[in-house]
Parts: sequence; C-alpha cells; structure tokens
Amino acid sequence: MEKGKQRRAVLVGCNYPNTKNELHGCINDVVAMKEILIKRFGFEPSGIELLTDDAPGPGSSLVMPTGANIKAALKRMVDGAEVGDVLFFHYSGHGTRIPSMKPGRPFRQDEAIVPTDFNLITDLDFRQLVNRLPKGTSFTILSDSCHSGGLIDKEKEQIGPSSSIIENNDKNCFSNPKTIPFQSIIEYLSSLTSINTSDIGTHLLEFFGGDASIRFQLPLHELESFESLKPHDEGILLSGCQANETSADMNPVEGGGKAYGAFSDAVQRVLKENSGALSNREVVMMARKVLEEKRFHQHPCLYCSDDNAEAKFLWQPNEDQSC
Repeated sequence: MEKGKQRRAVLVGCNYPNTKNELHGCINDVVAMKEILIKRFGFEPSGIELLTDDAPGPGSSLVMPTGANIKAALKRMVDGAEVGDVLFFHYSGHGTRIPSMKPGRPFRQDEAIVPTDFNLITDLDFRQLVNRLPKGTSFTILSDSCHSGGLIDKEKEQIGPSSSIIENNDKNCFSNPKTIPFQSIIEYLSSLTSINTSDIGTHLLEFFGGDASIRFQLPLHELESFESLKPHDEGILLSGCQANETSADMNPVEGGGKAYGAFSDAVQRVLKENSGALSNREVVMMARKVLEEKRFHQHPCLYCSDDNAEAKFLWQPNEDQSC
C-alpha cells in the first residue's frame, strides 16, 4: 500500500442480545458493509477492524464493542492516518440524546451512541477525533442509529430536516427503533453506581473513570473552549435520521430473511445499484429515496464541508468497480 494512501475502517454492530434493548440487524449491517468495502472500495481485510457483540464462534468479532474498545479502535485508526488516507467508521446500534451541560441552555440536547456497556460516546468525542486528523485525510462516519443527526459536533449541515412524514407499512417486518431513552440509561447506570442522581456524567465518571466521554471529563470552562475550536474539513457524517428522529431496525417475520438496519440497507442498495462513483450528497439523497419508497419515517442527513458534500463517497478509486 502506498504511504499516505491507506484505506482503513472500524465497523461496529451492537445487537445487545438477551437484553430488553435487543436489536437484530446491526451485526448483519456491518458484516455486509465489510464485503462492500473490500470488493468495491479497495479496502484490505487487514485494514478493517470489526467489533460486534454476537456469541463467540467462527466468524464472530474477537473484541466486544464497549465504549473503551470502540474509542481505542478509532484512536488507532486516526493516530495512524496520513495525508490522503481514507478512514471509515460504520456504527449500527442504539443512539440517544443527553441534556446539554452548558449553563443557561436547559433545553439543548447532545447526541451520543450507546456501546454495549452504556459507556456513551458523544458528539464531542467525534469532534475531537476529526480535529486530530491531518488535513487532506477523509474520515467518513455512517451512523445507523437514532438521533444520529449532528453526531459530529459543529459539523456543517448539508442535507437536513424534511417536513414530509411517512410511516413504514411493511407488514412482513417487525420494526424496532434504535434508541434507548435517556431515563432508561440513567436507571441502568444508577444500578451500577448506586448513586441517586440524574446527572449522567456523575454515573459515567464513577463507573468508567478515564474511559468516559471527554464531554464529562472536562470542566465547563474548558469544555466551552474546546467546543469553540475551529472545525477541520475532514469530517463527513452520513446519519440515519435527523437528531429528533429514530432509525429503524427491521426483523423479517416471514420467509427467513435477514434482519437489517433500514439506513444501512438503503445505502448498501444504492451502492449495489449504482456502480459508478457517487458523491456523498448523492448517496444520502438516494438513500432517502429508498427509505421514502419503503415508507420509513426517518430522513438521513449529511454533515460536512461544502467540498466534501460533492466529493466521492469514500474517495472511490475509479468508476468501473462494482459490488
């Protein structure tokens, strides 16, 4: 591999098996994406790290997708990046929203993903990763989770809210929203810490210590200074829905079909049906159309710089490759 032209990916699928938060299609989503990355986009298997919470066995992940493990995998990928590299993070699992820690903004909420151990990874963690990248590096995040719009803090919105309201009418599939309410997270963390407080940062710092999100580790005055850093242009977020929406996990009840995340499936369909290189904007708009035709109540969004909105998805090497 030419120096500075690496293609590396971290793929995370969380099904939360045998819990009340169980999903069914998340591992299938990232396993399918791994094949697409290799066959279409020139990723080497050795450059792809897979974290899933399925039962140990042939083909299963060797690393559980806990908060610390996910952040460690992302850190390795970012720390090794050089100018011209293509980095990709695909997350399929639960998302949530948490109250803003900023004083005077009681109704603002921030976005986070929910690893298997509930050690939340927040929008500020992703902002920090993007800010550390060498300029000229491509870092694409595809988050098939609820409330995923805005998951890179302060990234520019290119494709955002839609006023149309649609509902999935497929009676052959059972649909679960990929969200865990904030109160449910507080109750679970309280059972771990035995602390009676609704302050989520207190619980996360008590139980996870230095592995907790940077959002909860910094004092408020440092947090405000950190958030004011000028965003770089390397972050690209394709979100499964708007920040106030849920993303669907589909589990076919007839015919023995595989479970899947609605947004992951839509993106993969778009890539399989269009062999030519597509821009990030085109991928999101086409995925929206797929979901609209299937009558899903979610609207994928795109957050990135103006240049990256028109850049080719994952910097596809050429247009004659196909899945």
